[in-house]
Amino acid sequence: MNDLQKARSILESGNHTCVLCKGDAVYISDKSGIAPMVGFISEGVDLKGFSVADKIVGKAAAMLFILAGIKNAYGEVMSIGGLEFLEQNGIGASYNVLTKKIINRSGTDICPMEKAVENISVPTEAFLSIKETIRKLKEAESQ
Repeated sequence: MNDLQKARSILESGNHTCVLCKGDAVYISDKSGIAPMVGFISEGVDLKGFSVADKIVGKAAAMLFILAGIKNAYGEVMSIGGLEFLEQNGIGASYNVLTKKIINRSGTDICPMEKAVENISVPTEAFLSIKETIRKLKEAESQ
């Protein structure tokens, strides 16, 4: 079983949202959205060469995978934009369901993380925009 198969198997066997594997190293998260990748990158976790299996992969997640040095990515649901960005950057990509857009949790609009990276093509800029969007969302929730 290769790293991507292992990550996908762990993702599908539990109630996890994001699983990263490389050899014996495994990172598992149950956090929602792109919080797992934002956390790993913010904490400086070295994910170069890892394979990832994630519940939802849009362009925002794809850009974080690129920033982290991910080798292969699987999404239970993947957007066309996420798939294209992964392929353009040499990351092996596979999915269960391919969709035009990633929708927000209430199903009323495009995901705010997707909006945050809509006009960005540089992963480091995407990371900053995503973090700022998360900060604004948390601020709005606390008011």
